[in-house]
Amino acid sequence: MVRTRKERKGAEIKLAQPDRTGPSDKTLLDIAQERNLFDQADRHPANRHKRSNSEDDDDGKLSPTADRILETLLWTVSLAMLHFTLDVLVQHQYAIDISWPQIATRALVALVVFYAFFYVLHPHESSPILVPGLPSRFQEPLRQAIFFVASTASGCYLIDITNNYGYLYILKRSPPLGCLWVWSVIELNLPMGILSLAIAGGFFYQGGYSMRL
Repeated sequence: MVRTRKERKGAEIKLAQPDRTGPSDKTLLDIAQERNLFDQADRHPANRHKRSNSEDDDDGKLSPTADRILETLLWTVSLAMLHFTLDVLVQHQYAIDISWPQIATRALVALVVFYAFFYVLHPHESSPILVPGLPSRFQEPLRQAIFFVASTASGCYLIDITNNYGYLYILKRSPPLGCLWVWSVIELNLPMGILSLAIAGGFFYQGGYSMRL
């Protein structure tokens, strides 16, 4: 009986579509736009600072120091791989049983040593000064002079030891000398690099050396 009364009461309610017309009064959004509240919020120093930080984060740029560290790591890992390769080639040349753990250890030592030298000597926008107190116009010529001496000396010395020294001395010295020679030549500008290689070639020709390890 109760159920029948409820059903009748529900049947008496007329069904109708909801009102889809817009609001008749002003909304909070309209009031905020009329009073320029959004513009005032954008001009607030705190919000400008947050927005600037957000834009910096979105750029995804590394700091100069982080960029320098990663660049140094990339180069020194490449030099360590070159050291590893030269070490294997020299031992293979003299038909010596290759000890992979020793070769890997020497490559890691080379990575650490070259990392220290590369971090200091390689030019980077975060460290344009090589020697404090020296005028800036002399910084790059000094850096070029250091690499020119290193490339010429390491190249000539490598040629000499591979022709005049015993295999044990060659096994120990040639991989790091080869890496130093390659790195130094890469750091030089084109004229200085060609001059360095020309000096090494003249040393090889005048000394009557042969191409061997």
